[in-house]
Amino acid sequence: MTRVVLGLGSNTSYNELPPLSILRSACRSLKDVLSEPIFSSVYRSKAMYLTDQDDFHNMAVTGFFGGNPRDLLAACHRIEAAHGRDRSREIRNGPRPLDLDIELFGDERISEPDLVIPHERLLEREFVLRPMLEILSACADVSKEALEAYRAALASLGGQGVVLLQGRNEFTEAVYGRNIG
Repeated sequence: MTRVVLGLGSNTSYNELPPLSILRSACRSLKDVLSEPIFSSVYRSKAMYLTDQDDFHNMAVTGFFGGNPRDLLAACHRIEAAHGRDRSREIRNGPRPLDLDIELFGDERISEPDLVIPHERLLEREFVLRPMLEILSACADVSKEALEAYRAALASLGGQGVVLLQGRNEFTEAVYGRNIG
């Protein structure tokens, strides 16, 4: 089993579900894909790259995955499609009901046209680094050196207007449908 980190984002509704509800539903689906999933808080952030669109709801999930990176990518694409994402019809970096990015897959380094791990823009995105650090800081198997490198990258960004929308405990309780302590 390999520790993975996924970044999740949503800024449009699907089947009358608003972005926060889409993230909750996607995390319920991820419970079937990842062992021991840990969910971050949800943050609101301005769209990057293509800025004329609604704000995003972003978060991160970490857990253990038993397959290879391609298997995880396929699972992410299935979950995205189930939540209304149609990659063939969208504008790159445009609005979407759900975006699942593989940020980290253990220590793997992959650079292929459709899969780059670690994610190629990980270190330039506060909306990924902030929730990722929130959950990885609690993981005993993550090195202090890696955490310090991510903290330094976050500090170098100078803030990109990412604000807390829903705390980790409240979000996790909504995903599981109960208080988990």
